[in-house]
Amino acid sequence: MSKRIYIADDEVNIRELIHSFLEKAGYEVRSFQDGDALLAAFYHAPADLVVLDIMMSGTDGLQICNKLRNRCSVPIIIVSARDSELDRITGITMGSDDYLVKPFSPLELVARINGIFRRIDLDRGQVTQTTASYGNITLNAATHETICDGRHINLTPTEFLLLYYLFSNSERAVSREELLKNVWQFEAGADTRAADDVLKRLRKKLAESDVSIESVWGYGFKLKRKDFA
Repeated sequence: MSKRIYIADDEVNIRELIHSFLEKAGYEVRSFQDGDALLAAFYHAPADLVVLDIMMSGTDGLQICNKLRNRCSVPIIIVSARDSELDRITGITMGSDDYLVKPFSPLELVARINGIFRRIDLDRGQVTQTTASYGNITLNAATHETICDGRHINLTPTEFLLLYYLFSNSERAVSREELLKNVWQFEAGADTRAADDVLKRLRKKLAESDVSIESVWGYGFKLKRKDFA
């Protein structure tokens, strides 16, 4: 069964262009002129991935992203004419899995969507053990659940895959480039800020656990148990 993608963008030309390219790529696509219409449709029949513009009539894309993220872990890509560092970080912080600045190539959007689905499918197909634990957190690869002392932590697919990779390599430091290659499926030399942005969000969600993701200066990251003494 083909993956279902919802698009919300108030610029009809961009909306129709994205719609057309995604349909040609084999996806089932529904497009909406504002985020509120997309949200109503999603509550009725959830999609496998959402593409959101920020500046739309009604509720803006960032708030729609936040509402979706509070409800579920569906992959979200934000597309926006806002290209400042603050806007990009805000989008990632609100829960998006990627952020594309307009104008962009529709082929690049298709490639990034393919990448998100590919790494989710690869993770589910290649994991040799069902669970991975570190400190008081347990990850279930079969259900993509994250449990901390009996409490569920809601992680996006990207956050879960990144944390699972760190758990699977907890005995050593992991470089940014390694994360980009094995979690994002990016080639060498890609922008490493993607890893940093998601890790900032992940650290916030793990704040009440005894698991810390430490930065290794000039290299990457390593897991460490917090000392509450």
